Order: sequence, then structure tokens, then C-alpha cells
Amino acid sequence: MDYDFDLFVIGAGSGGVRAARVASAHGAKVAVAEEYRVGGTCVIRGCVPKKLLIYGAHFAEDLKDARRFGWNVPDCDFEWKALRDNVLADVDRLEGLYTNTLSSHDVEVIPERAVITGPHAVKLASGREVTAKYILVATGAWPVIPEIDGAEHGVTSNELFLLDECPKRIAIVGGGYIANEFAGIFHQFDSHVTIINRGGDLLRGYDAQIRDRLLQISVTKGINFRFHAKMRKIEKDKDGTLCVRFEEGEPVACDLVVFATGRKPHIDDLGLESAGVEINDKGAIKVDDYSKTSCPSIYAVGDVTDRLQLTPVAIREGHAFADTVFGDNPRTVDYGCVPSAVFSHPPLAGVGLTEREAKEKYGTIKIYTSDFRPMKNVLAGRDERALYKMVVDATTNRVVGLHMIGPDAPEILQAAAVAVKAGLTKQEFDDTVALHPSMAEELVLLK
Repeated sequence: MDYDFDLFVIGAGSGGVRAARVASAHGAKVAVAEEYRVGGTCVIRGCVPKKLLIYGAHFAEDLKDARRFGWNVPDCDFEWKALRDNVLADVDRLEGLYTNTLSSHDVEVIPERAVITGPHAVKLASGREVTAKYILVATGAWPVIPEIDGAEHGVTSNELFLLDECPKRIAIVGGGYIANEFAGIFHQFDSHVTIINRGGDLLRGYDAQIRDRLLQISVTKGINFRFHAKMRKIEKDKDGTLCVRFEEGEPVACDLVVFATGRKPHIDDLGLESAGVEINDKGAIKVDDYSKTSCPSIYAVGDVTDRLQLTPVAIREGHAFADTVFGDNPRTVDYGCVPSAVFSHPPLAGVGLTEREAKEKYGTIKIYTSDFRPMKNVLAGRDERALYKMVVDATTNRVVGLHMIGPDAPEILQAAAVAVKAGLTKQEFDDTVALHPSMAEELVLLK
């Protein structure tokens, strides 16, 4: 039968945009529906604006350190609104670039909510109904809000970029990357920060030694932590002060509560059931290796699936989908050795297996570390130390994991991740001449 489109994409985030662009380049007639803004979580309310805030936060220490390097820097005031407005302006710029990319590839952009009404049918908010040979769901994930009394007084990471003023006291609920990144940001903006975690660990999934170092540094900087803290309710006083109360322990008073308690696939009221699309027990869309759902004409990529919630992964999934379905080039995504980072203060990054994972998989392993104070910190008079860690399979001498915390750790790890992905050995690292003086040289000097 004839369809209005060869491909209809729901969601104009990183995965959806890449899939639409590549599919169109393969000759498909493509449309993308987006109910909010083109660019998705990463560009509009996630990694991009957050990284810009992180850059802004770093100036707090950089300006102080500059005095030790001979610069007569006066005490400086920080203006939240100036940074906020500049960040939002850059988000507008990027949204325009994403929209232009789609238009230049002859992709029709439909600024409306779309709901699936059948295996090949979609209904738009305007009432318009369209058909497509294939439908791709790329609606991303959405912040989870705890079910407690007074939850309406809190905000999520979505709203943090729009604050009218920088809070004097902020309580961040959660122990993952979002919680730790915003804790570092607002601490440098001179907010009193408390991280509230119902468990006892931060950043589960990262190497224990690296995350312990982050906790140590964060406490030294003055960030407060409440572990094993089960919230009971949030109360709002007449003066606007918020009070977080717990099942046990003293309450926390603050001006802003931020929920960073995870993200769930954004599939509510999307009409998936009308096409028989199966959902797993985690609320994610079930897909095969080629991103196909239980309905042969419907695919899904990115955070709506139970794979890796990372922007570069969503982009690769979208590209592989388009090549498979429209490019006569079936491709899957390799989820092994995917590097990731937490842009905390300082940042940490890792690729491959943690020490615990390597022990479980290989039994006998070797660990090499470098615990050092970066040259800049030495002259600046800061005691903060970096930690690099290499995990090696003792049988083959192959490097199976690299983990680090310290200045520019994500930038350094990206190149090193290529070596881990390629299966290089510890000896091949050692045989590489060091680039001196640099922090990255520690990777080829590990003992």
C-alpha cells in the first residue's frame, strides 16, 4: 500500500535526528514529530547546557588559583542570570542548527505531539492522521519524581536551567551522575549543597576506588552528604523555606529541592499498545539487536529502550537503524567498552571493566594506579589529588579497564578508550613514550 512517509520519527532528540537524516540520505521520505523543541534532552535540557554551567562553575576556583600564578585578580561577583541567559541563548542557537540540518536533508519537521494508533499509523495533536511504512520511537527518558508528600515543591534537572536566582541552600536527592554534577556546579556558585541518598553508595557502576575519591574530595570542599536517608515528606514554610523530613534523622532546610533520582523511558500515553509493542519490566520498549520492537514496522532507539542511556549510543543506534532499514546495510551497535564520564568537580571517567567486574570475569587480575597531585594544583596550593587506575587481565596482560578522576579526565580518557577497545596490553602502554609534562603521561607510567 501507499504510505504518506517511508519513515515517521517520534522525537527529535539525538537518536531521532540522526536516524531521520541518514534515512533521508538513503532516499526515504521522512517526517519527525517533536512536541517540545528540536534537539532533545542532550541539547535542550541535558548534557550541553549542563556542561556550559560546569565551565562557568570552574571559574570560581580558577580565579582564586590565578593569584598564585601572578595574576592580580580582584574578588569577583557571580551573576547567575547572566550565565543562565547566555547558556539558554546557546541552546537556541543549537536548536536552530539541528532544525536546519533536518530541513537541509528534506526531512519534514512537525512541531506537534504524535501518538501511535496502529502499526503504520500516527495521529498528531492537531488531529491530522498520517501513515508510514516504518515508525521510529525516539522519545528519550524523563526524570523520576519520588512518590512522597510534598513532592510538588521540588524540581528536576529539567527546570534547573531556568531558575530565576541561584539558591543559597540546595538539597539534591540522588547519588548518580546528575546529582553529583549539579552538586559540584552549585557548590562553586556558593550554594550550600546537601546530597540526599537513600542508599550508601554514589555512582553505582563506576569503579569503587574512583567514586570513593570523589566523595572524599567533595566532603573536603564542603558538600554535605546524607546517606541511608529515606525521605518522608517535603514541607514548605510561609517564608518559602523547604524542609525535607526523613523516616529517621534530622530534617534538612533548604531553598530548593532537586530530584535526581533516575530517569525512565518517556513512553506514557504514546499509544504503543495499539500496535502491540511490548514493554519490559523496567518500563522500557523491548527491541532486538536491530532496534526492532515486537511490531515489525516499529523500531525504537535511545533512552526509551533498556540499553545505555548515553547520547552517543542513541546516535549510533539511530544511524545503524537507518542503514539497516533504508541503506541495505544491516548493522548493530557494539555496546562493549563504551566510555562514560561524570562531569563532577573534579570530573571522573571510565571505560571497560571495573576492578570488581574484572575479578568476577577473569578471576586473576592486576591493578596499576597513579595517585598524584597535578602540577597546577601544586602551585595553586591545593591538596586535591588525581587518581588513575588500570585494570589488567593477568593471563593475557590485556588492559580491560581504565578509570580516572582529576582535571580533564574525560578529555584524556576518550583517546585512551581507543586503546582499551583495541585490546592493547599493559606492555604496549608501557612501550609508548610519555608526553611530558602532562597528566595524561601517567597512563604510560603506571606501576
